[in-house]
Amino acid sequence: MDKILVVEDDQSIRRELIILLQANGYQAVSEPPCDLALLDINLPKESGFEICRKLRQTSDVPVIFLTAREAVEDEILGFGMGADDYIRKPYNSTVLLARIARLLKRKSSTVLSVRGLALNLSDMTVCYQKRSKELTKNETRILYCLMQKGLCTREEIIEDLWQNSLYIDENTLYVNINRLRDKLKQLGAADFIRTVRGVGYRL
Repeated sequence: MDKILVVEDDQSIRRELIILLQANGYQAVSEPPCDLALLDINLPKESGFEICRKLRQTSDVPVIFLTAREAVEDEILGFGMGADDYIRKPYNSTVLLARIARLLKRKSSTVLSVRGLALNLSDMTVCYQKRSKELTKNETRILYCLMQKGLCTREEIIEDLWQNSLYIDENTLYVNINRLRDKLKQLGAADFIRTVRGVGYRL
């Protein structure tokens, strides 16, 4: 049973979330370890941003901010802190459950392999011909997207990485792609990522 960390100071919303999670086969917990974290931002002691920052120091579990704060700057800051999703209150329970399931499914599929290239999601490493390289979180997600779909548009990759393509220009993606290509080249997997002109990238 997947454990969901629920950090919410509004007791009625907290009870509602716990009932929703338990009814759908999850275990709600109040402290780590967990398989996914649901964090409010406005909290009495320390903000959800700070909790996320501390969590990221020791764990790569999926993090969803569930908050009433609507400012675009808060959303950008949340993703900058390492969040995987940002959902505004009042939330739709069906959408929330779908987002949770998607992130847990991505987390559980720990190793993907394509043409001898192996991506380990749990420790964010890529291996080829018995050599391995550590990847950043963004590099891992880009490679995961390409290994899952084969051909990915630029928009699909940006959406997967940053959730909202309005806030990220294509140059940021280009920099991440080039860094990933360089690491694959060092493993002997040069030209694995190919540019499809006017569309995006393919593996």
